[in-house]
Amino acid sequence: MTGVQEHEEAGLSYPLSAPTPLDPPVEWPDLRQKCPVTRVTLASGDEATLLTRYDDVRFALTDPRLSREGAMEADAARVSDGDSSIFTSPMARTLNAEGHERWRRMLGKWFTAKRMRALRPGIESTAERLIDEMEAHGQPADLVRHLAFPLPVFVICAMLGVPESDRDAFKRWSDTFLSMTRYTPEEVRAAYRDFAGYMAGLIAEKRAAVAAGTVVEGEEDLLTLLITATDAEGRPMSDDALTATGQALLIAGHETTAGFITMMAAHLLADRRRWEQLLADRSLIRPAVEEVLRYDPNTAGLGMIRYVHEDVEIAGTVVPSGTTVVCGMAAANRDGSAFERPDEMDLARTPNPHLTFGAGPHSCLGQPLARTEMQAVLDVLLRRLPGLALAVGTEELRQVEGLLTRPVRQLPVRW
Repeated sequence: MTGVQEHEEAGLSYPLSAPTPLDPPVEWPDLRQKCPVTRVTLASGDEATLLTRYDDVRFALTDPRLSREGAMEADAARVSDGDSSIFTSPMARTLNAEGHERWRRMLGKWFTAKRMRALRPGIESTAERLIDEMEAHGQPADLVRHLAFPLPVFVICAMLGVPESDRDAFKRWSDTFLSMTRYTPEEVRAAYRDFAGYMAGLIAEKRAAVAAGTVVEGEEDLLTLLITATDAEGRPMSDDALTATGQALLIAGHETTAGFITMMAAHLLADRRRWEQLLADRSLIRPAVEEVLRYDPNTAGLGMIRYVHEDVEIAGTVVPSGTTVVCGMAAANRDGSAFERPDEMDLARTPNPHLTFGAGPHSCLGQPLARTEMQAVLDVLLRRLPGLALAVGTEELRQVEGLLTRPVRQLPVRW
């Protein structure tokens, strides 16, 4: 383990590696204690400042002197080569131009607790069908392939009114948008063009259906609702913003949620006592999901990017204007100053103010959907496959490298 001064001089390569996919990076405790504001080198080669303490991360996520929009600045660090990162993508630029607060207000009307509850029976039904298919496949089976990956695709396609036959294209686009190193900048730009072309056609079809009066009231998909919606000033959402919204929901609602489901199962099965505890008390499903979101070192992915617009003091260090800050939410979630026994998984932990979905005005808008999917899947798994167990040792699990999220590639299970 290198000392703090060496961290500052050399700049750690970020994201940090870990002994296994279920373990946190060994540097976290030392960074939180001795160097909570430290220089790191991103995959692009650009330098940024990493925060690892809970209070510091929450401060950076909520203080207006640090902004997400600033990631567009010419001197901001790039997460990956060129301008291919989702933080500086055409999607991000379009939504910023549309007005982030306006966009959130229009979209937030749909992400209500009532609508999420209405989605749950369909999510559970899809999970049941996918488990039927997994059982037909036989043991061992890959939980990623048979459940964790396809379920969020079905859900997001249903939300947007996308034909299920196009889900493979959505998977390909999602992988590309979230990649830091796997694809070239030109491949990423091509994916944005292809996705935009697809969405333009889909939006045109839905506008035609609205004009023809063939949409059944109460059965509208999200895109149809947004096409007909207006803001407080009576302005509709532009087609470019509708396309960017589809991409934002794809990223948040597919790859990341698939990773959440995968790592939830991995952690709960890695220690059989956790699974047995849930079998004995189903009321723990909700807090268990929150604890997985806090405990897993990968769920928050790279973290959230913020750009410093004026000098600001963090943990006794002046962070100058023009600095790109990486808010290490996963590291913050293991901070002992915010959580008792932070390195233990406590399925009954409450309260659990983890930062996996961020904080403040830019917290994840789709978090109610992710929570609903995780709770529904866990409920169905416990009921259908009480004997579920890992078919390999945790030391054999391997991460998907090169993505902003880093779930395991496969999760072989028996039941």
